[in-house]
Amino acid sequence: MASRWVALMACGLAVTGCGTLQRLSEVGRSPEMSKSTDPTKDPNYRPMTMPMPKTERAPNEANALWRQGSRAFFKDQRAANVGDLVTVVVSMTDSAQLNNVTTLTRVSGEQAGIPDFAGLTSRLGTTIADPSKLISLSSSNSNTGNGQIQRNEAVALRLAGVVTQVLPNGNLVVAARQEFVVNSELRELKVTGVIRPEDIASDNTVLHDRMAEARIQYGGRGEMTDLQTTRWGQQLMDILLPF
Repeated sequence: MASRWVALMACGLAVTGCGTLQRLSEVGRSPEMSKSTDPTKDPNYRPMTMPMPKTERAPNEANALWRQGSRAFFKDQRAANVGDLVTVVVSMTDSAQLNNVTTLTRVSGEQAGIPDFAGLTSRLGTTIADPSKLISLSSSNSNTGNGQIQRNEAVALRLAGVVTQVLPNGNLVVAARQEFVVNSELRELKVTGVIRPEDIASDNTVLHDRMAEARIQYGGRGEMTDLQTTRWGQQLMDILLPF
């Protein structure tokens, strides 16, 4: 019996993988934060490529302090180069409401008969069947459907990101990541996307709705998350069971 329990536990660990081992290693203490590293060194990091306009070389102007493409004579403190920091402001309030009502009613009827066929019906009479009512069909169908969808979401975040890439047209690829621990619960914030230098405000902030290819992730792990997450066994049953 003991060997069976050991085998079952081994199978469970094999199915859940590193996630279970990590949770077991954190029993009795708070989750550990990941180390601060270069985002471009992440194994999942991939340089972004997008359609670019043709590169135009700025002409040299003699005896001129103004440089083509500059926004001011003085140094701009906003993010512009790889490694610069920019604050991403996520302020999202999403509300949707949808009501659908469908009513369908259909009634149909068909009748067919042979009152007289070459004089044979008068000889047969109506003792066997009424020839004028050989076929009589009728059908009715009624269908009523009601559907309602109501959703309200609100997310407000501010976190600093780093410019990881400058595209040929001047747009900036930004990656922002933040972690913090509260009462043995590790919360993770991640934002990635492409922004225009013109959309960066004077206080070096940019709104999430000015970010193209935005990917916003807010989650975490810990004791509360484990209690609110469906166990892997139940998830397998929900996927495999046909009823």
